[in-house]
Amino acid sequence: MEDEKIIELYWNRDEEALIQTNLKYGSYCYSIAYNILKNEEDGKECVNDTWFKVWTAIPPKRPSLFQAFLGKITRNLSLDRYRKSHSYKRGGKNLTLVYEELEECIGKNGADESIDTMIITDAITNFLTQLSHDARVIFVRRYWYADSIQQIAKRYALSESKVKSALMRSRNKLKDFLEKEGITV
Repeated sequence: MEDEKIIELYWNRDEEALIQTNLKYGSYCYSIAYNILKNEEDGKECVNDTWFKVWTAIPPKRPSLFQAFLGKITRNLSLDRYRKSHSYKRGGKNLTLVYEELEECIGKNGADESIDTMIITDAITNFLTQLSHDARVIFVRRYWYADSIQQIAKRYALSESKVKSALMRSRNKLKDFLEKEGITV
């Protein structure tokens, strides 16, 4: 079913919207949640929480990119759940390592302040349009979907060292780009 029709079902408060959303985007949202949480049950719960959040968000929102809308909700819910269930005290450092890779570019607290977040988000979006398709895909798979180096290498039939090199080059370019944009970290 087309996204517009699914969204219209939400607007009409038809529960069929949830069924169609799950059919079309269930595995997509689950993969996002699982990559962050590394737990099957938590991943499934986050997807269910996503459906609830979408149900309450539409209406009044009418997302223009439904898949991205779902992905963002799933990712945010998964990150919230991850933060609640993991801390340095409990040894929860796996996901943190992914974002520590970006600290040299965006700073340790750069993503904590809402204005800084908006500025950095816009800058990163502009930066990504300047990368080659392959570099952009690798960057997004690592830092949006939280895929491991091994998962990215396997998905795109690359060596792990090639993925690591591509990520390092992209981070260096991002740091240079942010400095040229006047964004200091």
